[in-house]
Amino acid sequence: MVRGPALTQTMWTADEIARLCYEHYETRLPKKGKPEPNREWTLLAAVVKVQLVADRACGGSNRPTQVTKEVVSMGTGTKCIGQSKMRKSGDILNDSHAEVIARRSFQRYLHYQLHLAAALKEDSIFVPGTQRGLWKLRPDLLFVFFSSHTPCGDASIIPMLEFEDQPCCPVSRDWANNPSVEADGNLEAPENKKKCEDLGSPVTKKMRLEPGIPDGVGHHQSFGNQESGPIPPSISGSNLTTQELATVTGMAPSGAKVVDVYRTGAKCVPGEAGDSGKPGAAYHQVGLLRVKPGRGDRTCSMSCSDKLARWNVLGCQGALLMHLLEKPIYLSAVVIGRCPYSQEAMQRALTGRCQNVSALPKGFGVQEVKIQQSGLLFEHSRCAVQAKRADGPGRLVPCGAAISWSAVPEQPLDVTANGFPQGTTKKGIRCLQARSRISKVELFRSFQKLLSSISEDKWPDSLRIQKLETYHEYKEAASAYQEAWSVLRKQAFGSWIRNPSDYHQFK
Repeated sequence: MVRGPALTQTMWTADEIARLCYEHYETRLPKKGKPEPNREWTLLAAVVKVQLVADRACGGSNRPTQVTKEVVSMGTGTKCIGQSKMRKSGDILNDSHAEVIARRSFQRYLHYQLHLAAALKEDSIFVPGTQRGLWKLRPDLLFVFFSSHTPCGDASIIPMLEFEDQPCCPVSRDWANNPSVEADGNLEAPENKKKCEDLGSPVTKKMRLEPGIPDGVGHHQSFGNQESGPIPPSISGSNLTTQELATVTGMAPSGAKVVDVYRTGAKCVPGEAGDSGKPGAAYHQVGLLRVKPGRGDRTCSMSCSDKLARWNVLGCQGALLMHLLEKPIYLSAVVIGRCPYSQEAMQRALTGRCQNVSALPKGFGVQEVKIQQSGLLFEHSRCAVQAKRADGPGRLVPCGAAISWSAVPEQPLDVTANGFPQGTTKKGIRCLQARSRISKVELFRSFQKLLSSISEDKWPDSLRIQKLETYHEYKEAASAYQEAWSVLRKQAFGSWIRNPSDYHQFK
């Protein structure tokens, strides 16, 4: 695996990242798109830029002594659309989970920063690369990904120990088969099954991360270095068959028995071994690719666990921007807010399934991303809202809107519902105003605008050797990216659901 820059180790804490993101959410995002008080909840994700600051006061030595931390993209949301609502024009958001919204918002930010670089502005995060038309990240910065909750899918299959009092509600055994569950794909229980503990109670307080325990290592859910009981099977090889991917069973630290697992609503993709559905800890199989659930209409959106694992190999920039970059843009760390959490499950889902992938093209690699948990709870998380409303009237539901925010000067905010800007009518869907700024077609327009600002004689070879017109053609022409994606599918993610190419033929 490829290790990230050394400044990930000491220059920030998980709580600092979480607090920065929560403050940004409170102060920079409008009321529009946020959950209705005491009735709705949502998920939050963001990308934080961490940059070294040189100290020029000590004999002019330029020795780095501190860092600045800045939120450069943010997303909220819990929904995704069903297969029947997908459009070939690229103007709808298929997946509006917070993690995906944050990443697409980050791509908007990268477009803007490349505009600055092409205009030779010194405040860009990019500097010229070694080849014509290519740019690379400044060496003094990195990006940290934050999510208020564990990503849906494999990372959310968390062992539940018999002695523990969880800070959020345990999931009922029939949840994954319950058609009334919203398409949020995450692991918290329906509110009518069991009320959350009062977040101020002694029982809940003791489950917070204790002083002296390293950030990100939940004291109640790490299987590492255990001295008694069987060790759960390792998912160390990407060549394991799905039958060999064991269920989460066995003994936990200090001999505590795993009595159940938190469930994920994400379903196994066709071609993968299915979940057993057995009661208790054997309910799920781990390490599998999963698709987000829909309400009656199946989705084509892969789980956030799977997408984060893919970004950890291919980068967050996508195929289009790879035309202009010397190397992919990787996340150096992932921080999760306070929620049911397992370090083991996070590492398995985000890095373990891909760790033996090899023969990737130059510049690409499986990153050794740092994974930590904060002890700070998101105020609009399901558990926080449920604790505040106590026995309030009505049903607690996920917020239907998604908010996108990017650190760009023009129209940084974008609020959507059902994949379109909030308030869009059926008649208005075909209007240009009825496009999210982070939809495929709008990000493609942004990329084309970026190219038009650069003289053609300064374009990279990948854009000069053939005439490209459609979104699909531009993506396919990013040959190194496509080769890396092909290698990853062949060696680790062979069952990944891909949209047919006719969904990418727009211009």
